[in-house]
Amino acid sequence: MVGRTVNFNEVHPDSDAGHAVLEARLKEVRVQMDDAAAVQRAGLIDVHTSALEKRRLRREKLAGPIAHVSEVGRLAAKDHPELVGKLRYRPSGTSFLAHRTAAASMLAEAKANKEVLAKYGLSEAVLEVFEALLDQFDAAVKLGSDGRGKHKGATQRLTALAQEGGRIVRAMDARNRYRFKDDEQLLGAWTSASTVHGRAVTGSGSGPAEPPAGGTGPGQEQVQQHPGEEGGPPVAGGDVRPAA
Repeated sequence: MVGRTVNFNEVHPDSDAGHAVLEARLKEVRVQMDDAAAVQRAGLIDVHTSALEKRRLRREKLAGPIAHVSEVGRLAAKDHPELVGKLRYRPSGTSFLAHRTAAASMLAEAKANKEVLAKYGLSEAVLEVFEALLDQFDAAVKLGSDGRGKHKGATQRLTALAQEGGRIVRAMDARNRYRFKDDEQLLGAWTSASTVHGRAVTGSGSGPAEPPAGGTGPGQEQVQQHPGEEGGPPVAGGDVRPAA
């Protein structure tokens, strides 16, 4: 909706000074929404990448270093029974944090008892791989955490910009309806450009919604739209109306 309104104003310029101020700010809002949407998407990609990488690294550790250390611990059990429990993979749950804690504990015990376990086949190279995989796992966790932060911040920014964009378009609406009152085609084009697509929200407790800008439809509707989008088909079961 913001993008369509900016495009409409460029095709149909207005010499009114107040309208020019609103046009300039709406252009800034569109640019800022595009920037925030890019950050939002990057955050989502980082979260998705992090999840895939954590699953891959957990599988690789379980099949390789964790299995190796555990079996060496069993081989050493006859002479060093106290090491068996320390070298078992027993996470406290199914979460990635539980896995990371259990894996790090195994690695620490294996390194602390490296000389003893070497007699039963402990591989120094495998321990190095184990440590490297844990470092990669920590990096994947950080990537996901940072990505969630970027996504949340960008989403909040988009929401604020969408609200501001709606207010600007409502402020423009009266001027354009006056400009095009004798031209049904341009008035219809403006109405189409300044209309958002969404789903009406019903219920009580949220207070009255602001009415559409100069519209004739119900003033109790509120529109839910993904910030930054140009428009698109209405949500199933929804309605369309001027910016609100």
